[in-house]
Amino acid sequence: MSNPKQLFILILLCCVTYNAAAKQLHFSKVEKGDFYQFNYQWEDHQKKAQSISFSLSKSVLFNKFRNFRTYKPKLVARHISNKIMRYLNKNPIENIQIDYDKKSASITVKGSDLALVNDAEEKILTLHDEFTETYLQTNWYHTFTTYDHIQAIKPDHVTFASLSADDLKPMKPLILETVSIQNIRKVTDHVLAFVQSIPYSTLNSRVESSGSGFNPPLKLLWENQGDCDSKVTLTAAILRALMPRIKMVLIFIDNHALIGIDVLAKTDEITITLDGTTYLLAEPTGPALLPLGTLNQTSELAIIQGQYTAEKFH
Repeated sequence: MSNPKQLFILILLCCVTYNAAAKQLHFSKVEKGDFYQFNYQWEDHQKKAQSISFSLSKSVLFNKFRNFRTYKPKLVARHISNKIMRYLNKNPIENIQIDYDKKSASITVKGSDLALVNDAEEKILTLHDEFTETYLQTNWYHTFTTYDHIQAIKPDHVTFASLSADDLKPMKPLILETVSIQNIRKVTDHVLAFVQSIPYSTLNSRVESSGSGFNPPLKLLWENQGDCDSKVTLTAAILRALMPRIKMVLIFIDNHALIGIDVLAKTDEITITLDGTTYLLAEPTGPALLPLGTLNQTSELAIIQGQYTAEKFH
């Protein structure tokens, strides 16, 4: 029979190993003509030192998503209202008076015929929806609904990952020198450890922050830091560059983000199933070095309780 004290020590040691912190051993970026060379060293899940050096053009680094800004509702409301008024000035509605309050960015419809007023209000509401959707798409945002039915605006992480994948292709041959593309698990774990080792910056409330603090993949690499939304987007972009046809899903829980990969799960690994596809989940954020299929307790509980929003990345 095992000694209880020995058993306690064994469990404690297992927990320490399981929660080992990711380590970025070195980071630098060196200007080389029209490019910057990025140099990384980090420890993987087996505590083995890994390294990678790749170059990205200045044009891509400094111009991709250069107009991405924090979403500010009051400024956006004013922008949309101005577009509606410009449209109505060019396409006036007969027998209807339109008043615009610049301070509040509100539009008021007046007229003697109630039916015409109702029609005009419907027209303005339609224009508002169309211009808002165009604004969101142009600025890489979209509407989303949280698991508890709160509607909000957040960066379109799937679009950021998709548009960044080609830019990260210089990493592909370098990663495949270390890990075979035939072993999806090893490839994914290699990428996870790399991203987990990048310094973490705190994510503010996704509903309230409106994109504040989010770094698109190339900006994250440039600044060598990112919150969990930024890190999950970078992970998805790298994996898409490596495996163009792999199915993925981005998972958003309260103040945290996960990624799911379409790969066969082992016993006790954590998955979700969407539209007939089962995704094995992972924690790109760090600093815990967690391999594919393993989540921290808070994330696991959120998944079990269905407290998440999922966005497919196929």
